[in-house]
Amino acid sequence: MKLIIAEKPDQGAALSSQFKTKKQQGYIEILPNELFQKGAYVTWAIGHLAQLVSPETYRPEWKKWTLDALPIIPERFQYEVTRSKAKQFNLVRTLIRKPEVTEIIHAGDAGREGELIVRNIVNLTGVKKPMKRLWISSLTPKAIYEGFKNLLDEQETKSLFFEAYTRACADWVVGMNASRVYSILLKKQGMSDVFSAGRVQTPTLALIVKREMEIENFNSEPFWEVLATFDIQGKKYEGKWHKDKDSRIKDVETANKIAAFCQNKSANVHDVQTERKEYQPPLLFNLSALQATANKIFKFSPKKTLDVLQSLYQKGIVSYPRSDSNYVTKGEAETFPDILQKLSNLPDYQELFPPPHPSIINNKRYVNEKKVTDHYAIIPTEQVKNPRQLSADESKIYDLVIRRLIAAHYDQAIFDYTTINTLVDKRAEFISKGKQQVQEGWRKVIFQNDKDDDIILPIIAEDEEGKVAKVQVKEGKTQPPKRYTEGQLITLMKTAGKHLDNEELEKVLMKTEGLGTEATRAGIITMLKDRKYIEVNKNQVFATDKGKVLIAAIGDKILASPEMTAKWEQRLREIGEGKASAAVFMEQVKKLSSKIIEDATDMSGKWNFEGLDTQSIQRTKSKFTIGKSVGTCKLCGGTVIDKGDFYGCSNYNKTKCNFTMSKKMLGKKISQTNTKKLLDNGKTDLIKGFKKGDKTFDAFLEWNDQEKRISFAFK
Repeated sequence: MKLIIAEKPDQGAALSSQFKTKKQQGYIEILPNELFQKGAYVTWAIGHLAQLVSPETYRPEWKKWTLDALPIIPERFQYEVTRSKAKQFNLVRTLIRKPEVTEIIHAGDAGREGELIVRNIVNLTGVKKPMKRLWISSLTPKAIYEGFKNLLDEQETKSLFFEAYTRACADWVVGMNASRVYSILLKKQGMSDVFSAGRVQTPTLALIVKREMEIENFNSEPFWEVLATFDIQGKKYEGKWHKDKDSRIKDVETANKIAAFCQNKSANVHDVQTERKEYQPPLLFNLSALQATANKIFKFSPKKTLDVLQSLYQKGIVSYPRSDSNYVTKGEAETFPDILQKLSNLPDYQELFPPPHPSIINNKRYVNEKKVTDHYAIIPTEQVKNPRQLSADESKIYDLVIRRLIAAHYDQAIFDYTTINTLVDKRAEFISKGKQQVQEGWRKVIFQNDKDDDIILPIIAEDEEGKVAKVQVKEGKTQPPKRYTEGQLITLMKTAGKHLDNEELEKVLMKTEGLGTEATRAGIITMLKDRKYIEVNKNQVFATDKGKVLIAAIGDKILASPEMTAKWEQRLREIGEGKASAAVFMEQVKKLSSKIIEDATDMSGKWNFEGLDTQSIQRTKSKFTIGKSVGTCKLCGGTVIDKGDFYGCSNYNKTKCNFTMSKKMLGKKISQTNTKKLLDNGKTDLIKGFKKGDKTFDAFLEWNDQEKRISFAFK
């Protein structure tokens, strides 16, 4: 009899659904059939059932957070069962020890984490029985049946376990030592909070803080542009004055002079250039591209997209979600005509059929065996479902995946881009740009959210004559860099900080590694939110003062370097491919941990956090602070006390005095020190980083005695 260990309960149910079964407590029994002649047990983990043990398990003195105890580097790493999941582990152990169980089938997700989760469980049971590996990229009945029929030898995927195990241990060592050294040293600066730091999360935070500082330090400058409307023999269009390809004028007087010069003057079409551009249909989705697209269109967080995708995978209607490939093999491409036939019967897609190309099996843009790593691209499976029968979020993600596949069977989109150079009075140069769609192609399938309406220019020939019908001066301001969206952050992590907006350019990066993996990037962003390093407001990512403090403390040292982390990912992947030594890698990690401690200690004497609200960076106050006095009420002279999320007058129950003060205003925490200053002196210190919409500003809070309320005051 065989024991099948899945990663999650839903997957266990999916794996056994096509067989006759008996449901038991914590497992499913598959009755004898042609594949399992003696039957099988199907059980599961609940994600990670095991975790690396805490430092004090290795040495009692490592429990206390002191500089003398660092670095914390175990000689041999140990896993233990997570206490909350002990019941399920005990059940798996009982099943694995049964005498009738002669073989284990590892049925975790077909990836690094799945490899680690199930092997850790088997290792902790201490049982050594023959093991095979189920490796499938979708949970359709056909894929499951074929997978069980063609099980891999467990040695074929064991190097992936070494990669995942090494990554977990390396992250533990770096995270444990970095978090402790910065938390201890920053506490000496008056910030009694835990500063979590890590191999992937810290370089990611550094990218966000760098952009935040670019925005804060940006000085907006005014400029002016001269716009003219031309009438060329009844054909009208608009142009922008430029000199040496620069249209921005630094002073309004010069702009007005140019405009005055052009008024009612003759205009000559000096040059007309038309360039035809062809745009290939987009690549099939990998996880990063899908997360970025869903964030741009629906404002879904990367974690939400992954969760929805996982749900669709467990329903058997999309392929493996954590894929980093944009390609499929010929085997998958052979199934596309059948999938498209089923999609053509659904009301939402009928108008898109038949596509111009019934098959893409010979199209290397999509079908390339060499570029399929552990998994192929995210595609709909042959188990096609009507999106209208899914939840709203599932329907949106499923529709994106479907449309990408259909678009791959369409022709390119073609545009003509026209540039007209117009001379006014044979001296002033104006440029006009517009585009025309020549062939819609794949854009019929994928909705395009073009922000600007396409400017359609009239048909104009060189040397045509006309006049300036109208001229105006337009004022503008230079704009700071934009904050990242969560979707852009995923792409930025994938490229290790390189700015590539065009998905096509990802092909250049196929051999480089970014920050984290397809499976972990969403979790890293969620972690940064949970640890109060970043805030997301209207899909814009803001760095908090806590995040700025940590990155200021680290400076330009290796811990905050995206390049270093990208190199690590490359080496970890080589371990997964059996090309690099995990032991050698871990020796380097141990040396790095010592270097991180040395760097932090050396730099701590030079730290300067001027302009950052360090006083508010404290651990969440316990329930015992509620009810404590912070000052005198501005309305009735009573006592203002801590009421949890806000401060309020203690006389409320007696006199209904309604004085309150929130602990957070416009995204900014108000420290207790500043609250006391407001109550005692009527004004706080300057507080930096209030947020209103997309803008930030610095201000004092002061008590307005006439209006009896707190208001903003500016320098």
